[in-house]
Amino acid sequence: MNMSNRIKLAAILGVVLLAGCGERPPITTVQLGFRGTGMEQNYNPRLQEKVAAANQVGAVQPAADPSGPLAKDIYQNVEVLSDLSVGEFVRVMTSMTEWVAPAEQKDCTYCHNIEDMADGSKYTYKVARRMLQMTRDINSNWKSHVQETGVTCHTCHRGQPVPSYVWFQDPGSGRENAFVGTRAGQNSAVTGLGITTIGHSSLPYDPYTPFLLGSLPIRVEGETALPTGNRSSIQQAEWTYSLMVHMSNSLGVNCTYCHNTRAWASWEESRPQRATAWYGIRMARQVNNDYMVPLTDVFPAKRLGPTGDVAKVNCQTCHQGVYKPYYGASMAKDYPELQRARPLPEAAVEALPADPADPAAGASAPAEAPAAVAAPVAEAPVRGPAPEGQARSG
Repeated sequence: MNMSNRIKLAAILGVVLLAGCGERPPITTVQLGFRGTGMEQNYNPRLQEKVAAANQVGAVQPAADPSGPLAKDIYQNVEVLSDLSVGEFVRVMTSMTEWVAPAEQKDCTYCHNIEDMADGSKYTYKVARRMLQMTRDINSNWKSHVQETGVTCHTCHRGQPVPSYVWFQDPGSGRENAFVGTRAGQNSAVTGLGITTIGHSSLPYDPYTPFLLGSLPIRVEGETALPTGNRSSIQQAEWTYSLMVHMSNSLGVNCTYCHNTRAWASWEESRPQRATAWYGIRMARQVNNDYMVPLTDVFPAKRLGPTGDVAKVNCQTCHQGVYKPYYGASMAKDYPELQRARPLPEAAVEALPADPADPAAGASAPAEAPAAVAAPVAEAPVRGPAPEGQARSG
């Protein structure tokens, strides 16, 4: 083949390849803050169809009569829902069957011994009881994050016994050969851990252990242009980036959903969503430490991770690709039975032991999140996957 024919063939192949990836679908752009600062989010409606299908509100049972005898006076071994009437109690149990039980089962036997419904020997029975306590705790004591939208079992489970998005600890942590170098939690093919929300990047793929189980500092940025006491390293910053990428992918947004690009660290110039996310991180820590980790010995070995740890939650567990679960639609408002809870003492979460591979230094977070100030942008209702903001087509 002479040179001329080779050039023609290369040109034809190039056209074919470009035709295959040259799609320019209609893009929905949502302005989130000041124009010119890059505070916008672009959405491809075609790619959002799958995400929208996964964020449909679950079935809601007809409301029950709150009057009448209490369930604890009629049924045996009722502890968490002891304040519900029989009608309310049966309604919650029926709903949980739809929300959590396996598709091939969908009946009470997933948690109960059908010959003795009060028998609490099944591990699913014990876990479900603790999860009901957790749900009530979140709805009552974490309004700083869930607001009035709240959560139900369906928020995470979506009709299956194990939520689609959970995580286990990195099995390679602490087992690296220092003689040949440390991978710092990076650049390793990981399968079956449920850790898929850091954009398939080379960043550390388990930012959840230090930040959503432990309480190591997340912010590593210095407040001055010169090194005046900030000993945080680039390696530590990579862990922060990994958590931020996870949050971005989990909510289906980019960094400007919370941050102002002209002043990333400034709370005063951030959107209110940043404060909501701040509380969400702390809520995830409490859920993992107060509810999930204590259940480790309850779960069978087949439900534990490579290191024997229990499945835990992160942002993706509830959000599943959208800025608000179900795009902000509330199931919890239809279930007052899951709203009642006595305030629980806030558990102290100890930091993990210092590890050179972990972000063990940096400025600590404030005791309470500073108030974020919304950028002056007109709010307009947006249908579909776009978050709050001013939408336009492009």
